[in-house]
Amino acid sequence: MKQYDYLIVGAGLYGAVFARQAADRGKRVLVIEKRPHIAGNIYTETVEGIHVHTYGAHIFHTNDRRAWDWVNRFAAFNRYTNSPVANYHGELYSLPFNMYTFNKMWGVVTPAEAAAKIEEQRQAAGITEPKNLEEQAVSLVGRDIFEKLVKGYTEKQWGRDCRDLPAFIIRRLPVRLTFDNNYFNALWQGIPMGGYTAMAGRMLEGIEVRLNEDYIKNRADWNALADKVVFTGPIDAYFDFKLGALQYRSIRFETETLDMPNYQGNAVVNYTDRETPYTRIIEHKWFQFGKDDAGNDLPKTIISREYSSEWQPGGEPYYPVNDAKNAALHAAYKALAEQETNVIFGGRLGEYKYYDMDQVIVAALDKAEQELNG
Repeated sequence: MKQYDYLIVGAGLYGAVFARQAADRGKRVLVIEKRPHIAGNIYTETVEGIHVHTYGAHIFHTNDRRAWDWVNRFAAFNRYTNSPVANYHGELYSLPFNMYTFNKMWGVVTPAEAAAKIEEQRQAAGITEPKNLEEQAVSLVGRDIFEKLVKGYTEKQWGRDCRDLPAFIIRRLPVRLTFDNNYFNALWQGIPMGGYTAMAGRMLEGIEVRLNEDYIKNRADWNALADKVVFTGPIDAYFDFKLGALQYRSIRFETETLDMPNYQGNAVVNYTDRETPYTRIIEHKWFQFGKDDAGNDLPKTIISREYSSEWQPGGEPYYPVNDAKNAALHAAYKALAEQETNVIFGGRLGEYKYYDMDQVIVAALDKAEQELNG
């Protein structure tokens, strides 16, 4: 008999959920993590009383009661509602596109006027079968909104001209003929009070976790410890990139502490012009309404500028590149993965799939239920 029932590679959200479910069923679980901390990309570090989202802003939102009930076992959530602002050469617009946006853009006042203006621009474009992302966006919201609020941000995000990006990346653009600034429009959303790291710590409570451990470098030794492996790292890395490397977009952060109480007045400001090199600025304190955990006002603030970039080996992979080439390569790796009888591949890297946090939780719950009841 091996020492553990499950070796879980990665202490991020997927690994923590699976570990918790397995441990609660009496299984012997070991979690190993390559980084010096738990929580994966939802990791928050407390600086000046502010929970800094080290790997980019994470706002929990869901319409799935199962995900909401499960995560509330480990954290109480504040009432934060995501209402980003778009900055186009100093002009400020509401996101998602709503009546505030349309009033600023065209001076329209009523929903009927806004709808007519959008339809007028859609008809003028005359696009019936969009061949690329630009045509898709213009066919949905017209030329003005595309040029000011979609084009520059999207090209910075993907490092490609909108005419060179596939149409399916933007299946829809939310147009609200109301004054609702709630970006996600989900039944439940918020930020865990005390930060995501504390939440992940409670998920892993009582479970053995070893940090700064590299599974790939010592996989034979690790495999000898457990009956099964739950692998949440990159699927191509597991197979030593033998079919080639999957592509990702990555993000570089410039984070600084400022000796002022308020930099931009909002947690998220997107810079939608092409000339500004970063895609957005996050002001972390506004995820907790400018206060620390004890409810005290914070005299300083911390901002992070985000720069989108091509992923390079050794960097942090963030967003899978959803094109035909990478889809075919992932399918080939997935076929190899299905031959690994004692390994479960999960999470955004293990499945090469963009996941919202609630989707990660549900996927891990489903896989754990299937595995533990099988």
